[in-house]
Amino acid sequence: MKRQDNKKAPKGTLRKILALLRPYRIWIVLSVLFSAVSVAGSLYVPICVGRIIDCILGPGQVYFRRIADWMLRIAAVVGVTALCQWAYGAMNNRVTYQVVHDVRAQAFAKLQILPFRYLDNHPVGEIVSRLIADVDQFADGLLLGFTQLFTGVVTILGTLAFMISIRPLIALAVVVLTPLSFVAARFIASHTHRFFLVQSEARADQTAFLDEMLGSQKLVKAFGREARSVEDFDRLNETLQTVSRKAVFFSSLTNPVTRFVNSVVYAVVVLTGALLCVSTAGTGSVFTVGALSALLSYANQYTKPFNEISGVITEFQNALACAGRIFALLEETSEQPDSPDAKVLTDCKGCVSLRDVRFSYDPAQSLIEDLDLTVQSGQRIAIVGPTGCGKTTLINLLMRFYDADGGSISVDGTDVRDLTRESLRASYGMVLQETWLRSGTIRENLILGKPDASDDEIIAACKQAHAWSFIRRLPQGLDTVIGEDGGSLSQGQKQLLCIARVMLCLPPMLILDEATSSIDTRTEINIQKAFSTMMQGRTSFIVAHRLSTIRDADRILVMNRGRVIEIGTHETLLAQDGFYAKLYNSQFAQ
Repeated sequence: MKRQDNKKAPKGTLRKILALLRPYRIWIVLSVLFSAVSVAGSLYVPICVGRIIDCILGPGQVYFRRIADWMLRIAAVVGVTALCQWAYGAMNNRVTYQVVHDVRAQAFAKLQILPFRYLDNHPVGEIVSRLIADVDQFADGLLLGFTQLFTGVVTILGTLAFMISIRPLIALAVVVLTPLSFVAARFIASHTHRFFLVQSEARADQTAFLDEMLGSQKLVKAFGREARSVEDFDRLNETLQTVSRKAVFFSSLTNPVTRFVNSVVYAVVVLTGALLCVSTAGTGSVFTVGALSALLSYANQYTKPFNEISGVITEFQNALACAGRIFALLEETSEQPDSPDAKVLTDCKGCVSLRDVRFSYDPAQSLIEDLDLTVQSGQRIAIVGPTGCGKTTLINLLMRFYDADGGSISVDGTDVRDLTRESLRASYGMVLQETWLRSGTIRENLILGKPDASDDEIIAACKQAHAWSFIRRLPQGLDTVIGEDGGSLSQGQKQLLCIARVMLCLPPMLILDEATSSIDTRTEINIQKAFSTMMQGRTSFIVAHRLSTIRDADRILVMNRGRVIEIGTHETLLAQDGFYAKLYNSQFAQ
C-alpha cells in the first residue's frame, strides 16, 4: 500500500478557511448579531431575578405587583432569546454545510485535473478519506466554532460589562483570574494539533487498506490470506487507536483544567460578595442579596464560555489538521493545461508519429528511450513484449495521460501538446483489460461516448460485440440496473459491454489493451471478426499477450525494456527467428 507524502498541513490554513467563508460573510454577520441579541437577553434575565429577590423583604413585605411585572418581562426576554438562538443556529448550519459543499465540489473538481502521476502514487482509499472523513471532521469543528465561539465571546464581554456596572471591584478580581484558563487551554491545544494530524493520517491509511481489501476479497480468499489481512488490519487499527487515545487524552485535559480555574473564580465572587453584603448593611451604599444573586449568575455565565471556548479550540485543532490535508489536495500541481492556442482535433485521419520519445515514471530509472514510430491512417499496429516493457506506457503517452519527457508525438502532423486533450482523447476509443462500469443501467453505461444513440444503434453495437445475447436475457434488458463495476455480471460479460460501448461511437482511432483477455475462445473468434469490421479504415493500436490475436496486424512492434527491438509483420518476424519468434513459439509449443 502506497503511503501518502503530505505529512504537514500547508501554511496559512486558517487564512484559507476564512477565504472559504468570505462569500457567506452576510450570513455570518447576521449570525453574530442574532447571537449578540440572544446573549444580551440571557444576561438581562439575572437582573430581573435579582430585582424579584429584592421585592421579597420579609413576612408581609412582598411586592407581588412588581414581581408580576418582572416575571412578564422575563417571559418576553426569554421568548426573544429563544427565537434568536434558533435563527443563528439555522444560519450557522447553512454556512457550515454550504462551505462543506464548496470544499467537496472543489476537491472533486481538482481530481479531474490532477495529473495521472498523482493518482497513480496515492491509494484510492487515502484520497476518499480526504474527501469524506476529513471534510466531515472539518465541518464538525467549523460548526462547533460558529455555535459556541461567537456566543462565548459575546457572553464574556457582556457579563463583564454587567459585572462592572454592579461592582467594579469584584469584576476586576474575575478579570485577573480568568486568563489562567486561556493559558492552560493554549498550552494544551499546542500539543494536541500534531496528535490530531497523525490521527487523520492513520485514519486515511486504514481507509485505503479497507478499500484494497474490499475490492480484492475473492483474491484474499483464494490465497487464504484472511488471517493475514485481519492481522494487517489489526495493526492499522491499533495505530489509529493509539494516536486517537493520545489526541483525546490531551484534548480532554482542557475541560477539567478550565473548570478548576472557573471554580476558583466563582469562589472568589461568592466570598467577596458575601463580605460586601455584610459590610454595607446599614450604610448608604447597600449591596443587596439580589445584586449578589445577579453577580453570582454573571460569574457563572462568565466562566462557562471559557470551558466551551477551550473545547472549541481543542476541536478546532482537529478541524485544522483535516483542513490542512484537504487544502494540500486542492493545492497539488494540476495537470498542465492546454495551451491558449491549442487546436481542436477535427476530421482526424489517424496518422500518428513518434520521434525520439523518452519517458520514465521515475527519473532514476529509465523506461522508454529514443522511440521512433510512424503509423499511417488505417493501419493496425500490434504491440507485444514481456511484462513491464512499456506497452501500456506507450498507450498512456498516445492518450496524453502522461507527457513525454523528450521527443514529440504528433497526430495528423500536429504535436499532441498543441491539441486540446479533450479532442485528442475523443479521437480514440479504448477497450482495456480492466473493465470499468458505473452503477446504473446497462443503457447508461453503453451511451457514455454517444449520449444521443438510439435503441437501434445500441442493439446493433451489442450484437456486433456479441453482448446482445446475454443482455436480452436480463430482467429488464438494456434497462437492467447493474451495481458498481458491473455488479454480478461475469468478467467476460463486463468486457463485452465495454467493447460494445466503443463499437457504438466508433472514433477514428482505437486502442485495444488486452481487450479479449477475459473472453472464452469461441467468443474471442467472433469478437475478432467484429474488431476486424470495426477497425476497417481506423488506426488501431492493439496491446496483446495472446499472440494469436494479432496475426493480421499490419505491423507488430516488439518491445523490450522501453525500446522497439523488432518491427514487421507476423510472417517476417517469424522468419527472423528473433525475440518475437521465441515469444510466439513459447505460446504454441507442443
